[in-house]
Amino acid sequence: MNIFLYGTDTFRSRQQLKKMVEKFKTDRDPQGLNVAMLDCATEDLGKVLEQVLASPFLAEKRMVVLENALTATGKKDLQTELFERIKNKKISEDTILLFWESGAKPKTDVAKKLYKMLQKEKFAQEFGELKGSGLGSWVKQEVEMCGGKINAGAVQHIVNNVGDSWFIHSLISQLTSYTDKEITLEDVQLFIDEKQDDNIFNLVDAIVAGQTKKVYTMIREQYAKGEDAQYIFAMMLRQFRILLELRDVFDREDNPRSDVLAKQLGLHPFVVKKSIPFIKRYSLSELTSIYNKLLEFDIKTKTGQGDQSVMLDVFVSSII
Repeated sequence: MNIFLYGTDTFRSRQQLKKMVEKFKTDRDPQGLNVAMLDCATEDLGKVLEQVLASPFLAEKRMVVLENALTATGKKDLQTELFERIKNKKISEDTILLFWESGAKPKTDVAKKLYKMLQKEKFAQEFGELKGSGLGSWVKQEVEMCGGKINAGAVQHIVNNVGDSWFIHSLISQLTSYTDKEITLEDVQLFIDEKQDDNIFNLVDAIVAGQTKKVYTMIREQYAKGEDAQYIFAMMLRQFRILLELRDVFDREDNPRSDVLAKQLGLHPFVVKKSIPFIKRYSLSELTSIYNKLLEFDIKTKTGQGDQSVMLDVFVSSII
């Protein structure tokens, strides 16, 4: 029997590979003595053939998993050997050959022939990138498998903003660990937007530290990502407001706990945890001075007193 798992969505194909290996062990090989897993990119022809041609040990069947057999470079001899043996049925019926391939396409002629041959197998499965409703259904399924629940808005936000199944899996693991309630849009936005928050925090850090060149570079990076000056103003205002609130509490209380701070100020616990190391480096007066200037320039841009991008540059020069 030959099984072929392939496609660009390597997370789901890996899931299926793991599932099939575990099922084989449960049904036929509980001690794991008849399962061999080989990465053909690193194994030589002799080692692979040794495993492919070996007989089952105290069992009826043997499973041999061959990864990257069709796409590994410099493996034409191996590809030729496998192609000829499968074509001429020279592999024992006691052996289950499971081919796993990523989205890469075979390059050698013989690998292309083997690829087409395996695609026609009864147990060939292609794992393409999921999109739209298909991706949404998979997201809900993954959340349920983790023992969680997720609302429609949260699912749609993931579908619209994340396409990589490996990242989505990691995201779902974090979300289900983070809350035992139904996952909401706000929860998803918090985790997906964390990278952007980090960028803004780094920008704020550079402003307060007086790193002029770095500040201008980071602002231009935001423009390159499609953000405008008003967005940058808004995000900076938000971050400085949060820092001011936290700095004020720290000045009045002795080492307050992050969870208490979050509840007291109505902030998200993650935001508080990321802010605490930052606020310990700067005084309340430093943060207040910058926030007031930022607020002043933000009002001017909103009332049409100047070009947003120019006013942002003026703001930076005024505080550094």
